[in-house]
Amino acid sequence: MRILGKSVAKEGQEEPASRLPRMRVRKLVVTIRGRIAIAFLLFSLLIAGLGIYATTGIRNAGLLVNKTFDQSLMSINFARAAAYDFATMRAAFSRQWLETDTMKREKLESEIRRLAKTLSDDLEIAVQRSQSPRAAAAALNVSKAVEEWKAARARLMSGTQLGDSWETLDGYAARVDEQIDLLVNYTSGDGFLYRQAAQESVARDVRLNIGATILALLFAVAITHVLSKRIVGPVSEASRIAGSIAAGKLDTEIPVASGDELGTLFDSMRAMRDNIKRMMDYEVSQRRSAQARLVDAIESSREGVVLVDADNKVVLANSEAASFLNVDRLLLKPGVSLSELSHYVDASILMSRLLTAPKRDQETTDVKLADGRHVRISRSGARDGGFILLCSDITMLKSQKASLAAAKSLLDAALDNMSQGLCFFDGHDRLQVVNRRFCEIFRIRRDDIQIGMSFRDLLRISVDTGNHSKQTADELLREQKEFVRLRPDESHHYELADGRIIAAVYRSTSDHGWVATYEDVTERHHAEAKIMHMARHDALTDLPNRLLFREKTLQALGQHKALAVLFIDLDRFKSVNDTLGHPIGDALLCAVTERLQLAVRGADIVARLGGDEFAVVQLGATPDTATLLAERIIGTLSEPFDIRGHQMLIGASIGIALAPHDGKDPDLLLKNADMALYRAKAEGRSKFLFFQKEMDARLQERRYLELDLRKAISASQLELHYQPIVEIASEKITGFEALVRWNHPEKGMIMPDEFIPIAEEVGLISGIGEWVIKQACHDAAKWPSNVSVAINLSAVQFRSPTIVLSLISTLAATGLSAQRLALEITETVFLQDDRVVLDTLHQLRELGVRISLDDFGTGYSSLSYLRSFPFDKIKIDRSFTHELQTKEDAVAIVRTIVQLGASLGMGVVAEGVETPEQLAILKAEGCNEAQGFLFSAARPIGEIAFQTKKKATRPAKLPVELSRALNQ
Repeated sequence: MRILGKSVAKEGQEEPASRLPRMRVRKLVVTIRGRIAIAFLLFSLLIAGLGIYATTGIRNAGLLVNKTFDQSLMSINFARAAAYDFATMRAAFSRQWLETDTMKREKLESEIRRLAKTLSDDLEIAVQRSQSPRAAAAALNVSKAVEEWKAARARLMSGTQLGDSWETLDGYAARVDEQIDLLVNYTSGDGFLYRQAAQESVARDVRLNIGATILALLFAVAITHVLSKRIVGPVSEASRIAGSIAAGKLDTEIPVASGDELGTLFDSMRAMRDNIKRMMDYEVSQRRSAQARLVDAIESSREGVVLVDADNKVVLANSEAASFLNVDRLLLKPGVSLSELSHYVDASILMSRLLTAPKRDQETTDVKLADGRHVRISRSGARDGGFILLCSDITMLKSQKASLAAAKSLLDAALDNMSQGLCFFDGHDRLQVVNRRFCEIFRIRRDDIQIGMSFRDLLRISVDTGNHSKQTADELLREQKEFVRLRPDESHHYELADGRIIAAVYRSTSDHGWVATYEDVTERHHAEAKIMHMARHDALTDLPNRLLFREKTLQALGQHKALAVLFIDLDRFKSVNDTLGHPIGDALLCAVTERLQLAVRGADIVARLGGDEFAVVQLGATPDTATLLAERIIGTLSEPFDIRGHQMLIGASIGIALAPHDGKDPDLLLKNADMALYRAKAEGRSKFLFFQKEMDARLQERRYLELDLRKAISASQLELHYQPIVEIASEKITGFEALVRWNHPEKGMIMPDEFIPIAEEVGLISGIGEWVIKQACHDAAKWPSNVSVAINLSAVQFRSPTIVLSLISTLAATGLSAQRLALEITETVFLQDDRVVLDTLHQLRELGVRISLDDFGTGYSSLSYLRSFPFDKIKIDRSFTHELQTKEDAVAIVRTIVQLGASLGMGVVAEGVETPEQLAILKAEGCNEAQGFLFSAARPIGEIAFQTKKKATRPAKLPVELSRALNQ
């Protein structure tokens, strides 16, 4: 029985637990919330399903569309871009094939490589966009065809394969175009397939979405009908109750409803009503607390505050107000009337009046208290008919204003003492500031200028003063506005009626105003005109110089169809300078100028080109008239000159070029006349020759030499010869100087003095110099460690920004120690950017490279360079060494250089030693090292050998002196 009872009891306990979910479902169906939830759940499921299906369909269609655009259209665009890149490569190669300039060919080669990289990138993107196996295969074929074209181009450029020709290259190009067309066709076909799939997917989704939308609308109508019947009535009652509560009727009765949501709503409204009552009570207490805090805040304020109501009674006042009003704080309390308070206010009559005066909207005044403080009192009306009185301490503000006034006075003094006139205008062109210098420049009385007047009125005053005799104020205004519009950052120069030149500068300000400054630049203008004249005229003879001569010749060529350019060089003028001095030479040049001007017509042009060279332009010339003029000039200049008591005969040689036969521009005419002059002087002095085209043959030969020089490096025609540098005391070789030679295939061995100037002129010196450095370091690395190599650097090569990096790279590549490398520079390196040159020299010195100053004494300011940089060696120029046996002054110069080197701690090397006597003199004077034909001429590297421990080897065909030095 117990067991049965327990079992029954257990079943009774389990039954409610099993019925709990069913009760929750039943309650959910019975309540309004449950019904709404179920209805909206069903509606949401339907909408969600419809939305998921529509989203999926649209996404699929969008993917297909994206494939059509991204994978097809963009792929086609990049394929076309690849075709354009290839066409540009072919055009660049054609230009490269025709171009002869090496630098331009290298630039075009770089352009071809860049286009090849761009073509490869475009093909890669085209394949990625298309995602088509056929397009990928076509792109791979395009790449292979391009590589075949590039290989054929390389063979065609190098000429390594005779079978390659332009027809072969065009065949490869045609294959590239064919493969690109296949890539475009494959991509277009895939795009068409994507488009059809997208259209079918969109049509299917449209039909299904229309049906689902109709179903959702019907279901929503049914749900709306059911819910409106079950909820509208109770909700109307709840709305009425809520309106009563909102109107402030907090005693409104709220019925007790059922246990559904409306019942819960009524219960909530009842709780809300009670809460509102509690909140109102709390709000009242809070307002009282806020009023107390306001009183505390006003009391702690540094401003004096007095609040007066409509009955003229104090509502609120703080301690600062009592301090400013000078009344007892106990008297200034809430409730006291102003009539009672007026008997105690004795700070000032004005303050008392403000406190007790009839009500007005607003009034502010400043008062100074007896203790020296300045107080600003503001009175303003209140909404209740009373007013508020605020008292502020403005003592510091007054002090700041006084400081500003003093600063303004100083600024006015600075403006009035400016060297420039100044006017400041606001955004409406109204004058705000003007200084005294402006009135002085334009000679206007200060009283005639009023602040606020317009810019036009100011111009009118200037016109009335007589500054602008030919212009009105409106014309001046238009002129200056047009100038500011066209050249806003330049100075406007104009001339006043009295001849003075005024420079005006107009600058806008951040507040849309503008400032005008005026300066009297009359003296500067005259000085600039004089400088301009000096820049275009010869300072000695006042004849046009080369610049003005060119301009006048160019102008004459535009006005006359025929003219003659006579290039005149004085004979025996140098001997006059050398024997009688430069002052006599200058006077002779002035006398020559006078005779030339008398020999030509007034319309002809006479100019001094420099030194003893003159030029004449004969207008409307013919060969006969040019001949007569040349004979007349030679005749008049052959007559004796009497210069300061000295009788002298000089003469002249003339070269003539005729326009337009010999040229149509001044430079060509002068060049041709110069060649004719050169030929005339070669054939004998005091004669003239007309230019002939065969005179240009030597220039053409030089041009051919330049073209061959461009190929010399790549063709391995350059080679280095080495001349030993010998220590005089021990007769041991300490190093070799590397000297470049050009082994021309037709002209044979060409010395550097013939091709190095050409290389510097055409920009090839950097390449040649870099080759020399690398080759010399490579050769020297094989020599004994105690033998150094010296390399000459040209000024152009030394000023290269990469010279230091190039040397570091070369030393690292060859393994040559920097201490074994010596760089020889001449003084011409210092002619420009001394600071840059010195920085480069110090960088080389930090590497350990030794620096020598070559051709010492033949340049410009050698001593200043020796002070600027501590050179390791000074090289005496061969011109001094050559004259050691014939001129005592040469010995003195060498002695001075040696002593100077010893004093500065620099070694001294003598160049051009050819005789034992010269060597003996150098040794006696203490010179450290020497080089020259006495020891050996410069030899190729193959003719230089050094003694080893096992076997002594002498260089082949070297003089005895060098062999002895090498073996020591």
